Amino acid sequence: MPLVTSTDMFQKAYQGKYAVGAFNVNNMEIIQGIVDAAKEECSPLILQVSAGARKYAKPIYLRRLVDAAVEDTGLPVVLHLDHGEDFEVCKSCIEDGFTSVMIDGSKYPFEENIALTKKVVDYAHSKGVVVEAELGKLAGIEDNVNVSDREATFTDPDQAVEFVERTGIDSLAIAIGTSHGAYKFKGEPMLDFERLEKISSLLPGFPLVLHGASTVLPEFVDLCNKYGGNIPGAKGVPEDMLKRASKLGVCKINIDTDLRLALTAAVRQFLTENPSVFDPRKYLGPAREAIRKMVAHKIRNVLGCSGKQ
Repeated sequence: MPLVTSTDMFQKAYQGKYAVGAFNVNNMEIIQGIVDAAKEECSPLILQVSAGARKYAKPIYLRRLVDAAVEDTGLPVVLHLDHGEDFEVCKSCIEDGFTSVMIDGSKYPFEENIALTKKVVDYAHSKGVVVEAELGKLAGIEDNVNVSDREATFTDPDQAVEFVERTGIDSLAIAIGTSHGAYKFKGEPMLDFERLEKISSLLPGFPLVLHGASTVLPEFVDLCNKYGGNIPGAKGVPEDMLKRASKLGVCKINIDTDLRLALTAAVRQFLTENPSVFDPRKYLGPAREAIRKMVAHKIRNVLGCSGKQ
């Protein structure tokens, strides 16, 4: 099966009131762990690549790894650019075979965001590629995205309608209280479901996206801390909140931090318990398995897309 776009995937998710997981990939073990879990769960899948991941692994390597995953599993897979910062990087990814791109103009004023997004949409749609954009700002840090709590602003429902109508985008990432990286807001994580319901009601049938939606599972944080290192005050979005969001028009939920924590925890534990081992296969194997288990849990118990292939 070739790579697919998210159009049919999101339509089914919206109607079925579940979400599809969009997992960030950086290397072979991460990709293998993710796709093994998706195959096991018979789940649709979005593999997404950030600008930082493209720079680290080189575009051609990541693309070939994703091609191998599709050939190996036969799953419907979307290859998505996460947080494209300008037209040029979106164009480059489209030419490289990506089936979905995100243009993130959320740092710009409303009209500039619309103009940039529309430019990407016009080009992408001419190539059969779908586009995600963002309105509102999430706090936190991810690659080149760095927004302080004070600068973070929630998505205005009325602006969301105008933005979708004027740009022609295929999905919209909204800001309702999630955060990139480990949760940095003061107090307990809290999503603005009233705002989400309003946006969803004004855009019936339109797929919404949640960024910064890792749960930051305590088991992995505890292992990272136990076996060398300290991740103080890490908080994620509670899983019951993500389940609720998926029933209110959120069709795509991004997960990155949980992948990093699962891999890091497994590697730290193995090397601490086996300090004489220097074969990377020995410690990356457990890391891949930790990712597989975590992703399978997300698909089955959080996203609700198990068996939706």
